[in-house]
Amino acid sequence: MSDKRKARTKAGSGPKTRKKHPKGLTIKVCMGPGGLAVGSQEVIDAFHSELEAHGLEAAIEKKCITKTGCRGFCAKDVLVDIILDGSTSTYQFVNPEKAGRIVEEHIISGHPVEEWLVGPDYYIFHEKQTKILLEQCGQIDPEDINAYIEIGGYEGAKKALSLEPFEIIEEIKASGLCGRGGAGFSTGLKWEFCRMSRGTPKYIICNADEGDPGAFMDRSIIEGNPHSVIEGMIIGAFAIGAPKGYVYIRAEYPLAVERLRKALIQAREKKMLGRKILDSDFDFDIEIKLGAGAFVCGESTALMRSIEGKRGMPRQTPPQSVSKGLWDRPTVLNNVETLANVPVIINRGADWFASFGTGKSKGTKVFSLTGKVKNTGLIEVPLGISLKEIIYDIGGGMQKNRKLKAVQTGGPSGGCIPASHIDMPVDYESLNKVGAMMGSGGMVVMDDRTCMVDMAKFFLAFTENESCGKCVPCRIGTKRMAEILTRITEGKGKEGDIDLLTELGADIKFASLCGLGRSAPNPVLSTINFFRDEYEMHIREGRCPAGVCKALRRYIVDPGLCKMCGKCMKVCPSNAITWEPKQKAVINRSICIKCGACYDACPYDSIL
Repeated sequence: MSDKRKARTKAGSGPKTRKKHPKGLTIKVCMGPGGLAVGSQEVIDAFHSELEAHGLEAAIEKKCITKTGCRGFCAKDVLVDIILDGSTSTYQFVNPEKAGRIVEEHIISGHPVEEWLVGPDYYIFHEKQTKILLEQCGQIDPEDINAYIEIGGYEGAKKALSLEPFEIIEEIKASGLCGRGGAGFSTGLKWEFCRMSRGTPKYIICNADEGDPGAFMDRSIIEGNPHSVIEGMIIGAFAIGAPKGYVYIRAEYPLAVERLRKALIQAREKKMLGRKILDSDFDFDIEIKLGAGAFVCGESTALMRSIEGKRGMPRQTPPQSVSKGLWDRPTVLNNVETLANVPVIINRGADWFASFGTGKSKGTKVFSLTGKVKNTGLIEVPLGISLKEIIYDIGGGMQKNRKLKAVQTGGPSGGCIPASHIDMPVDYESLNKVGAMMGSGGMVVMDDRTCMVDMAKFFLAFTENESCGKCVPCRIGTKRMAEILTRITEGKGKEGDIDLLTELGADIKFASLCGLGRSAPNPVLSTINFFRDEYEMHIREGRCPAGVCKALRRYIVDPGLCKMCGKCMKVCPSNAITWEPKQKAVINRSICIKCGACYDACPYDSIL
């Protein structure tokens, strides 16, 4: 407790006057992973203490403080909404010490603390988006089923249960909804194939095993609005005739698992799950299966083997899972985002959903926007929006106003798109044409200080490590490619290495057993396609143009770029740099230990 809060508490320790509950007061605090990481629970506790200290117990009794899921703009957490008389003010970077002043000046006196409010960038970030799935994620309490019901939750399931299964399937087909897990296959067709397949019981599975580096879309939906996923599973299960469903989610996401478990318990209590759900003749329930963090278990057949208690390894297809899936029974598997779209389509209609997006890519897509962009966070945009709009409008442009170099989409199996393609639309067809992919929705923005060879090595090392090892092309091929990339970044590249990488990549894509192997070479092949000159500089000139590969740095100061600030000398641990005020720095290479400290400290890129 701060000294000021202690003083206020001491001063008010005598008999308190019970004050009237401020009209329409609601305090919404972001309790997503970003908010929790920087102390949102402590912020909630501080608001409780301050309201009590000021005699506002009535506000506490009315449960005016509401926790929400991710608000999207993670870089501004802890985000807090103060709603008074229907007017909303949003605060950024809130910590427990700020709660007292917000209560005194804003809640009691009616004067918002202007310097702590979000700026124009916050509103631009949200206004440029089209929110369907994320519309309620940062607004309702994810741990309260009544909050979901109040905004129309489970109305889609009630409507669906009054229809014939084929009517539901036709509506989903007409909407154009495609799988948001990466493949982009028609959701309605998948349901239809499963419905028509022989064999019982049928199953529906929600794939929440999101393991891409820098991706947090599915996890945030479950953490912010878990009932939307449950409702989508109910509708899908009724459409295909499945009495049982599973949510496969990795144990590394404890917050998502906890909120999902609470949501399932509440849904059963409200008769949304179990026997004769929603007063119908349909029996359906959902079970959670925790994954151990294997990336390959994001692949459908490997995921199903894991649910069965076997080692998560893919199997040859066909037969497809819709005819022979979990326990060799017809099974539909959709990811979190796909299922969360289903209740909205049933409620608002296929035509409404299809009005967003492009001719073949309908609806919206959730992305995790990360990397060297100013505004990082969770975004939802209509398919067909340009990369330029995402990066420069929603993302606010490049950090430190550096030059955009590339955007990597689709996770570790995706491709790198160069800045020259900045005006291209973000949809399934356009991304595939340039050697990238939609994937689950990871989007990493890179500036001119990114080495594309090193970036390709990073992603390939990930997929090599995550390979299940079942098939030779993936197990051995990715290892050989990783060895070549490592050699190039260490200054030991050979003529012919680029062609060898291209040939190996093509063979792995053709011969691998599952989607992980078939897409693993994408980061390498796309960077060779668009940044071949960078590979050639590493091999032929022994130079990394971005200065990232330490083995290729020369550790000399470019006198034309040096601004004589002396920052390089101050961080040098071996005293290898000579500098005087108003003099350019000089590196004594005979005693330089090549640690890279000077390179990282120089704000002018003058060290080569």
